[in-house]
Amino acid sequence: MSESSERIEGLDVDQIEDRGNLEPEEIEADDLESADSDIDDNDDAEDDDEGTGDPLDEEGDIAADYLEELLDIADLDGDIDTYVESGRAHVSIVTDSQTLVGKDGKVLEALQELSRLAVMTEVGHRSRLMLDIAGYRESRRKELVVLATEAIQSVKETGEPAHLAPMNPFERKIVHDAVAAAGLVSESEGIEPKRHVVITQEQ
Repeated sequence: MSESSERIEGLDVDQIEDRGNLEPEEIEADDLESADSDIDDNDDAEDDDEGTGDPLDEEGDIAADYLEELLDIADLDGDIDTYVESGRAHVSIVTDSQTLVGKDGKVLEALQELSRLAVMTEVGHRSRLMLDIAGYRESRRKELVVLATEAIQSVKETGEPAHLAPMNPFERKIVHDAVAAAGLVSESEGIEPKRHVVITQEQ
C-alpha cells in the first residue's frame, strides 16, 4: 500500500473512532434526518425545506476547503465540485483513484463524517452534507436497485421475508425507496454496523 493510501486509510480507522462526542445513534440520525427512511424504521418523508441556498453553499465551501487540505496532505489528485440539491450541500471529488473510496466505501463514509464535523465546527450546527468520490454513490445506487429488485421478486414469488446484508443508512434508504415503489414493506433491523433491511409482503 502506498504512503498516501496509508494516510487516508488512517483517517478511516483512527479519526472515525475519535469523532468527538457523536454517539452511534447520533451519527446515524445525522445521515437519516429527513433523508433516510430508516428513521422510525421506514419513514418515507423527507424534509428538504430547511435552510436556504446561502448557508448550504457555505457548508459546501467549508467542506471543500477541508477536503482540499486533506488531498494536499495525502498528495492525492482530485477536483472538488460543490452544489446544493434537495435541501442539502453536496461535495463531489472527481478522481480516478479509489483510494479515497476504500473497501465498501468505508473511507468515503469516514471522510463524509469528518467533513461534517469540520462544517459543524465552523457554523455551530450539525450538517447534512453529502460527499461522493469518483462517482461511487451513483454506482452503488445502481447496484442496490438491482439487489432490491431481485429481493422484491423473491418475496413476491415465495411469500418469505428477504433479509439483506448489513448496509449503511444511505444504502438502506435506496432499498427502502425501491421496496416502497414495488408496493411491499421494508424495515431496518439490528444495531450498527449490522443493521440491515428486511423486506416483506404488505400486511
